[in-house]
Amino acid sequence: MVEQHSPPLELPPPATLVSVTAGKPSPSRRRWAWVVVLVLLAVGVYFLWSKITGASTASTPSKGAGSGTATPTVPVVAARSRQGDIGVYFTGLGTVTPINTVTVKSRVDGQLLKVQYKEGELVHQGDVLVEIDPRPFQVQLTQAEGQLAKDQAALANARVDLDRYQKLFNEQVISEQQVTTQKALVGQDEGAVEADKGPVDSAKLNITYCHITAPITGRIGLRLVDPGNIVHASDPNGLLVITQIQPISVLFSIAEDQLQVVRQKIQAGQKLTVELYDREMTTRIAQGSLTTLDNQIDPTTGTLKLRATFDNQDNALFPNQFVNVRLLVEEKRGITLMPTAAIQRNSQSTYVYVVKPDSTVTVRTIIVGTTEGDNSEITSGLSPGEVVVMTGVDKLVEGSKVNAQIPAENPSPGPAQNSSRNPSKNPSENASKSPSPNPSPSKGATAPKGK
Repeated sequence: MVEQHSPPLELPPPATLVSVTAGKPSPSRRRWAWVVVLVLLAVGVYFLWSKITGASTASTPSKGAGSGTATPTVPVVAARSRQGDIGVYFTGLGTVTPINTVTVKSRVDGQLLKVQYKEGELVHQGDVLVEIDPRPFQVQLTQAEGQLAKDQAALANARVDLDRYQKLFNEQVISEQQVTTQKALVGQDEGAVEADKGPVDSAKLNITYCHITAPITGRIGLRLVDPGNIVHASDPNGLLVITQIQPISVLFSIAEDQLQVVRQKIQAGQKLTVELYDREMTTRIAQGSLTTLDNQIDPTTGTLKLRATFDNQDNALFPNQFVNVRLLVEEKRGITLMPTAAIQRNSQSTYVYVVKPDSTVTVRTIIVGTTEGDNSEITSGLSPGEVVVMTGVDKLVEGSKVNAQIPAENPSPGPAQNSSRNPSKNPSENASKSPSPNPSPSKGATAPKGK
């Protein structure tokens, strides 16, 4: 039996192996493949992000008033407009100026003996203030009175001689010339007597000047001369200064455009009220009335000076004190008033957020008239009794639902309730501190642009 053997396996030549290795893809093709993979991956990420964004947008509630979803309630502090009165004021800067200021000086030369006043005290007219040594003038008075007495005696003798000469002339004993000469001598003695009265009166007046009294009622300033010094009538500074403080005046200025209104009120016989406030315009110091106007306008500033008078019984006004002046020229009655804090403004209009009966707000354009303190006159756009938002307007849009708290109508609870329910006594603080049910929207919260 012949055994058949399979032929041996023949390996391909080395050239064939080289050709198989040469069939692998080139590097450029591999790069294109990676580009295609990256593009497909980017497209997938984009579609996935679009789906996520669309789902979140669909879940966000609509902010419009007509949306079917519930809108968040915004806590706000509100106020109710009312009918009342408001004044029209002209304001200016003023200086407290005494009506009378006297610098007391000596009218004679001499030594200052006594000072009978205290610095800063209130003195009345006629009170003795200072005494100057009167002895030199008393000596002069004695000399003048002696000369007067001598001349009066000579006059009396001359008159007796004249009577005797008249009788002798009537009897034709002496000539007329002697009588005429005696008449001239009597007239000469009369002149000497009158001249002697002058030094007597002058000495008496100087003695009176040695006792200096207060010429006006007022407050004395600091002492300028101490006792023991020699004072002269020619001293420039004087002895003391007295300032009248009751009543006292205030000088202030108004613009020339406001002059006609003030003049019309004065010519009509009206007494205009003037109020004084401190530097911060927070505290009223005094109230008085307008007294007079200056006679010319200052051309450099275009203002006119006015003087107002105040009783100053409480000594609240001090000379040269700086004050803010408000001149009441008109008082409007029965008008619509609302808090100034509720007024909102933009580049096109002035408006307020009005709370409707359904607790939603609407934007209302208004016209503001006179503003006085915390209140403003509304001439158009609002009626008395309507509720307007004061704080919390940054979260409001047209149709927003609000929880309005009116401090005047919703008083704070008692101490026992405060400790458990409402730690703050101010409703505005509670409104600002209470968290909003929904975060404030990022769009639509800006003020309206007017209608």
